[in-house]
Amino acid sequence: MRSENFSEVNPVKKIVLATRNLGKIEEFERMLQVADLDIQVLGLRDFPDMPDVEETGSTFAENALLKAHQICHYTGLPALADDSGLCVDALDGAPGIFSARWAGAHGDDKANLEKVLREIQAIPNPTYGARFRCAVVLALPENHPSGVHEVVREGEIIGEIVLTPRGTNGFGYDPIFQPAGYSQTTAELPSEVKDKISHRGRALQAILPEITNLL
Repeated sequence: MRSENFSEVNPVKKIVLATRNLGKIEEFERMLQVADLDIQVLGLRDFPDMPDVEETGSTFAENALLKAHQICHYTGLPALADDSGLCVDALDGAPGIFSARWAGAHGDDKANLEKVLREIQAIPNPTYGARFRCAVVLALPENHPSGVHEVVREGEIIGEIVLTPRGTNGFGYDPIFQPAGYSQTTAELPSEVKDKISHRGRALQAILPEITNLL
């Protein structure tokens, strides 16, 4: 009886990660664990009938808001979503919000990466500057006692493109992105280092206090 009363007074805090990208899920779970939050993390694998969210926004923040709110509404739980991508100076900021589907098929990391390299090498005397950008959104149910419906935070990491992919500890464009001040690509860095300096890591660090306060 005591445990039932305790659970009613102190319900388990839950949050849904609004992504099917296994690499992102691993990063988010790892960073939330490091933050030592007493929160049960759920993924879309826990909601197999969740419909896909159409990313029709024109910015990373708009797409993250779409995903977070739709999944929050569907599950009735707080949802954490991100939208992120690689912005290459020589390609006028592309692939940007189209990073996950730059080569056509959504989530084909190898094809996306190879297309970026082809397009850069087709430019006479290209520059190699680039940045990863990320927007993270916490969406809360309409009846949340705080009265807050959404929190948006952003992060970025500056670096350059390398023409020969290196490293396996990452996903997406990690093997061709070398952060400023490092001799390794983000796919060569240890996870604990990448989590601290990455665009997603910085955005999540910025939103963690809000997660702690609002959940």
